Amino acid sequence: MATFKITHTEGVHMIEAQLENEMIRAESGALYYTIGPIRIDAPLPGPRGILTGMLSGEKFIRPKYTGSGTVFLEPSLGGFHILDVTKGEPWIIAPGGFWASEGNVDLSIKREGFWTSYWAGEGLFFFQTEVKGQGKVIIASPGDVQEVILDNGKLVDENKVVLARTAGISLKIRRPTVRRMHHYWSGEKFARVYEGTGKLLLCPVPYWRNRAALDKKNEEQGQA
Repeated sequence: MATFKITHTEGVHMIEAQLENEMIRAESGALYYTIGPIRIDAPLPGPRGILTGMLSGEKFIRPKYTGSGTVFLEPSLGGFHILDVTKGEPWIIAPGGFWASEGNVDLSIKREGFWTSYWAGEGLFFFQTEVKGQGKVIIASPGDVQEVILDNGKLVDENKVVLARTAGISLKIRRPTVRRMHHYWSGEKFARVYEGTGKLLLCPVPYWRNRAALDKKNEEQGQA
C-alpha cells in the first residue's frame, strides 16, 4: 500500500506519497514534483464521466502515478486529512475536497436530488465524489478536521463545514427554524441538514493564513 505523509513547513502543508510498484490517483493539476521512475498517465473517463464533469464543474480527469518513488503534491495554505476507507463504508466527498487516493480505491459520482441541488445553490446538478473499496484517500481542507458520529441523528450546517460523509447519512436543504416566518426574521440562511447513522468530517475553523488569502482573493474579485 502507498504511504501518504502530510508535511508542514513555512505555514503550508503538502502531501508526500511513497510508492513501491504501486499506483495512486490525484486531482488534476495537483502534481508538484516526483523523485524516481514514476509514470504519469491521464486517461479520459467514459462519456458519462466527461458529461458529469462538465455539468458539475468538477475535474473529471484524475491522473495516475505508477512506479516506485516519491510523489509530492502541490503545497497549500489549507490542510489535508488522511481518510481510511474500508469495505462496505463508502464516503461522499464535498466538491473540491478530493485530493488523492490509493489506486485500489474506486472513484465514482454521487448526484443529489434536484430540489436538494436547487436549494443548495448548486444549480440543476449537484455532483460529489464517492469513494469506496479499501485504502487511503486524501481530503483537502481549509483547516484542521474533526470527525462527528451520528446515530440516527442530525447535524445542521449553515456554512459548508462538512467535508465528507458516509453513505448512510442523507443530505437535505431545510430552513433552520421551525416556522417559516421565523426563518425570515432570524436572518439565517437555508441550511444543509445531514441525517442518519454514520460519520461526518468537519472543518469548523480554517487556518488563519488560508482565511486571509481567501478574503483577499474575494476582495480582488469584487473589485474586478
